[in-house]
Amino acid sequence: MTFEFINVKIPDFNPEFFRLWVNDVVMYHKKEVDALTWVFCNDEYLLEMNQEYLQHDYYTDIITFNYNEGNSLSGDLFISWERIKENAALLGVSEMEELSRVMIHGVLHLIGFDDKSEEDQTLMTKMENEMLSRRKSFT
Repeated sequence: MTFEFINVKIPDFNPEFFRLWVNDVVMYHKKEVDALTWVFCNDEYLLEMNQEYLQHDYYTDIITFNYNEGNSLSGDLFISWERIKENAALLGVSEMEELSRVMIHGVLHLIGFDDKSEEDQTLMTKMENEMLSRRKSFT
């Protein structure tokens, strides 16, 4: 699991905490981590990716590229730190809380959860909340 930062600095970012927590979530779902690359960037960088690779012309907080093989999770997860900060302020949560939710959202996509339908969104949110509660043991 690697962490890259493009044009952003995340205060108090603790890669070991996220490594342990994400591994725990993946193992909980009876999967294993192969290669996950987390790329933290700004809005414009992620917008360009969204336009180029997904043909979406809007800002987003995360884009997940899935390279899974079998039971092993492998992917690139691009996260806009600017979206995280703005959404945290709008939702009245800490930036680390919002970052954790977005990161685990991407992992859940790699595990196989979807959020296309209303029913899928409800399940995704429920699973995010369950997995967020698991991180307490790593703080």
